[in-house]
Amino acid sequence: MTDEDGKRVGVLACFHDLTRETELARRLGEIEQFAGIVGRDPKMMALYELVPQLADSSVPVLIQGESGTGKELVAAALHNEGPRAGKLFVPVNCGALPEGLLESELFGHVRGAFTGAIRDKKGRFELADGGTIFLDEIGDISPAMQVKLLRVLQEGSFERVGSEKTLKVSVRVISATNKDLAREMAEGKFREDLFYRLGVVPLTIPPLRDRRNDIPLLADHFLKRIGKELGRGDLSFSSEAMDFMISYGWPGNVRELQNWLQFALIKCKGSVIQLEHLPPVALRPISTGNRTANSGDMPIPKAHLRLDAESVRAALERTRGNKLEAARVLGVSRATLYRFLDSTVETPSPG
Repeated sequence: MTDEDGKRVGVLACFHDLTRETELARRLGEIEQFAGIVGRDPKMMALYELVPQLADSSVPVLIQGESGTGKELVAAALHNEGPRAGKLFVPVNCGALPEGLLESELFGHVRGAFTGAIRDKKGRFELADGGTIFLDEIGDISPAMQVKLLRVLQEGSFERVGSEKTLKVSVRVISATNKDLAREMAEGKFREDLFYRLGVVPLTIPPLRDRRNDIPLLADHFLKRIGKELGRGDLSFSSEAMDFMISYGWPGNVRELQNWLQFALIKCKGSVIQLEHLPPVALRPISTGNRTANSGDMPIPKAHLRLDAESVRAALERTRGNKLEAARVLGVSRATLYRFLDSTVETPSPG
């Protein structure tokens, strides 16, 4: 707003509460995504309803689900939709670090605590004070680390490695695992008291094969996003390609679908993604509930069973020679890619 002389004197804003409209849309199945999570399957609708309710609380939440289902997205939504949204959301991959490094990463250390500790360092719990810490792959931590983590959850206090000073923090703990913690507890690999501390509210994300109706929605979502990044619009799928994706078993879940589309756009030079543009698929058995099946529920075309020089070269160029990332894009193991490279393709120089 401006006065008669054109000087800015204020702002007029109107607000409208959309809570009722949003709730109605959810019940009618009209919501397709929430907080970056895409899907309109009834299982996802139930998740959309539960997340805001849990976000208002500070109780620990344990998110369970297979790899690639989007557990970190749900954890971030729990943080961003709640009162701690203005503070840090601090993720930690507990399965990626050995025990010694994990303790320092979580609790910090003081100078001289161990070789290489040249200065004091804050741990992730300190950084997350007032906010949220996300402990991914919590099922992989050692029994000794489980005891130390239990104390933090019980008392909200800890010491940096090499220090005797006790620090107290106010942190919401959200954890995630793709392991069956009930079986881990039965085998003595995971403490029951820690499980019940972490899982005050257990939350399970369904695998992609259990919500196949979401596959076209997710595929279109990723296609538009990746196409925009590459400056390519008006992209679509052939009916054969979409039928194959809907029928596939998706052992890697949503992450695998995203990788498939990145690969498909490398091979597809036109505007329609065909069956032959999809990546090679490894014929490996996967566990699907109480049965074992191939990674796809329909026969996989022979064209998908072997790498070709053009696709490998394109993937390596896209990843600037990073073979691990290229293998992920191609949908094969790193060993498979190495064997192929040894026999046919020279690795392009990073650039």
